[in-house]
Amino acid sequence: MDYKVNLKVYEGPMELLIDLIKKNEVDIYDIPIHIITSQFLEYITEANKINLELTSDFLVMASTLLEIKSKVLLPKINLEDDEIEENDPRDELVQKILEYEKYKEISEKLRESEIYELKAFYKLQDDFSSIDDLDFLKNCNVNSLFKTMKKILERSKSSTEISEIYSESFPIQKANDIIVETLKKKNTFLFSELIGEYSFNEEIISYFLAILELIRMGEILVRQTGYFTDIKISRRENIG
Repeated sequence: MDYKVNLKVYEGPMELLIDLIKKNEVDIYDIPIHIITSQFLEYITEANKINLELTSDFLVMASTLLEIKSKVLLPKINLEDDEIEENDPRDELVQKILEYEKYKEISEKLRESEIYELKAFYKLQDDFSSIDDLDFLKNCNVNSLFKTMKKILERSKSSTEISEIYSESFPIQKANDIIVETLKKKNTFLFSELIGEYSFNEEIISYFLAILELIRMGEILVRQTGYFTDIKISRRENIG
């Protein structure tokens, strides 16, 4: 098969090798090693003529191809049925090519992600410095919230003692995430919608602590019409 070397610059010998395989339209698992080796050496020769600097990796690959070619050209020895057939000399090279292509694919995806990030514009954090902290607690206060929590715990069907918070059972971060996700779906909801009818004590406590943390961060606003009434939770940005 005739082939004229196109002297474009390659990042490395593996890229050149894969390009030769694709241009010859051959199966990667059945590489015509004599053709590919000749074309690879031709590229190196032409590159030297025009003073194109190549790394030592190209020479290492050339030596590898020549070694494989010599093994392929060796006369095959007839093996007895009980003897194990020798591996194809090209197998190791094929594996390296497949690994390299996988690496290139991952690199391309990472590069695409990097380009996407560079084109993205993120909203700056809102400045709440001029807002009174108490503004986030409409018609209620921390004491009111704790009284409400205590009342809910008393009504809870769970018999778990409130001696400590078991983060393994229902982590505060999980409660935080659920509140945030719920507010993405609707601007306002009631605390009773979170805990439902059969919530256990650790879950209720985690939700309350998550609410307090979100209040502190200025992300939500809570309201109560009176002591022990349901807590209305709203996203801060949607409050007029």
